[in-house]
Amino acid sequence: MKRILVIQGGGRPNGNTAQLVESFIKGAEDAGHSVEKISLLKNEVKGCLGCNACRYGKPCIQKDSFNDMVPEIKSADCIVFASPLYFWTISSKIKAFIERFYCIAEEDPNPPLGRYEKYPVRDCALLMTSADNFFWTFEQAVSYYKFALVKYIGFQDKGMLLAGGCGDTNGKAKIDQTEHLKKAYEFGKELYTM
Repeated sequence: MKRILVIQGGGRPNGNTAQLVESFIKGAEDAGHSVEKISLLKNEVKGCLGCNACRYGKPCIQKDSFNDMVPEIKSADCIVFASPLYFWTISSKIKAFIERFYCIAEEDPNPPLGRYEKYPVRDCALLMTSADNFFWTFEQAVSYYKFALVKYIGFQDKGMLLAGGCGDTNGKAKIDQTEHLKKAYEFGKELYTM
């Protein structure tokens, strides 16, 4: 069985994204996987400073929660990024978390695609919620996920669950009135059987 790390990056404590995450976790645990959730609502992760002090084996110099998360990142088989849609892309909390992967990079003497480093190979998945559900609603977020995590960092995509139409932004979470929670459960349960 696999070790799955879920990074919840934003949303209300019991909002649409939180509910989607819990359904995914239940499915993954029912399939026998070990799942840990880290909430970026409770753990501060600042964006990368670009100072290069962390290069190749050194921890980040910033005093926040990220360095404590590195062992969990390195021991996970799959990292699931969960975010509400904010201004047509992933939340700034998830973006800051991804930027900080810079400190777990290793030197690569033959970098592909113009990269200067290599990252530990992991599986990844994306869970997102949105009030809107247009054909283009998640386009920017999906583009960032595919380019930054899959193509650049080199993670192996295990899929996405893009849960649009979860109620307007001024009201209560309405994801329970959709099929998304059921789909999240099935996604978690079938993550490594598909």
